[in-house]
Amino acid sequence: MSAVSEFKRSLLRWSQRFEEIVWLEGNGYPDAYGSFDAILAVGAYTAIRTSYYEAFEKLKKYRSESRDWLFGYLSYDLKNDIEELSSRNPDGLDFPELFFFQPKKIIRLRGNQVDFLYLEELADETEKDFHTIVSDSASGAPDQASLDIRIRMRIFKDEYFRKVQDMLAHIQRGDIYEANFCQEFYAEEAKIDTLRTFEKLNDISKAPFSAYLKAGNHFLLSVSPERYLKKMGTKIISQPIKGTARRSQNVMEDRVLKNSLAQDPKERAENIMIVDLVRNDLSKSAKKSSVKVEVLAKVYTFKQVHQMISTITAKVESNKDPIEMIRETFPMGSMTGAPKISAMKIIEELESFKRSLYSGSVGYFTPEGDFDFNVIIRSILYNAKKEYVSFSVGSAITALANPEKEYEECLVKAKAMREVLEGR
Repeated sequence: MSAVSEFKRSLLRWSQRFEEIVWLEGNGYPDAYGSFDAILAVGAYTAIRTSYYEAFEKLKKYRSESRDWLFGYLSYDLKNDIEELSSRNPDGLDFPELFFFQPKKIIRLRGNQVDFLYLEELADETEKDFHTIVSDSASGAPDQASLDIRIRMRIFKDEYFRKVQDMLAHIQRGDIYEANFCQEFYAEEAKIDTLRTFEKLNDISKAPFSAYLKAGNHFLLSVSPERYLKKMGTKIISQPIKGTARRSQNVMEDRVLKNSLAQDPKERAENIMIVDLVRNDLSKSAKKSSVKVEVLAKVYTFKQVHQMISTITAKVESNKDPIEMIRETFPMGSMTGAPKISAMKIIEELESFKRSLYSGSVGYFTPEGDFDFNVIIRSILYNAKKEYVSFSVGSAITALANPEKEYEECLVKAKAMREVLEGR
């Protein structure tokens, strides 16, 4: 293991003493818009936890008052604040629908450089903390995880097929063109070592938008390959994913799988539909005629899967409020469908669980108003107090969808999370 990798592991272990943690890691994946290799924020100086009701106005006020770095998450059900929708499906996780905190301590890694961005009154602790992190005695070993976890499915295969057929009927009637239909896998009375579980999941996935979050008894372990939205000065970037193919250990077969995905008319149609939706969303915030598709339906390779990704950018006015940019584009098009509001209503009607953080986003705001947020997919959610662990997967349903293939795609996406939790 390299010195940088070992430092990252020690840093994460050191962080476990805090009640609030956000760790964001790129895993060395090339990112033209990346600002760092990894960043850790710990310890809440101030924090906001709220339901969806007026959540964005509360966040806007909180950010204007703190004028500092903020780390946290946006749950999928903030849609209810934006579009006056509702969520009545079962929720085993019981996460606040919005959570952000102003960290006491931030540690940022870029190459071999480590920056300590501490509150002024804690600046004299940087040297002590650095030595604590790098010392073997301080890193400590995480608790032993229970491997006696039995994953259950919220719906079974036959019911999944029926619900997809219902969604196809909506498409045939013209209610929607596309919708992302998801299902939950869960376990009750589950005790997991969140850090060790995240390390295992991250080691086998090496995703570019991985995240570990702790907010008291609530945990997110995410190996997301997808960026929702980033702001750099007056430029905003969205990189939606639509189109997935499994990997193969056979080099020739793996190449065929990648090329087949690139040329698949259904997968390209799905991706292009979402690109159009994202372009429309960005245009609400963007300067006139500034929305551009920089990359269309390009296939990228990750450790577990091949993914089709597009990159859409736009220019915004320098005085545009960053919270408004998120409100105008949330939830992300890749996890909803088109038209967006109709798709969200049908999703709520047909899905059998409340998405909570799944399909939401975790990330940060800088003091200057820049931000970067991922899409919470390929993620494990855990309520330690309730001993409830959950992960969800989904796929885009269009008129060309084959229920059997969509079901298989869901199983491919679920594979790593299930293996890690069940200790296989």
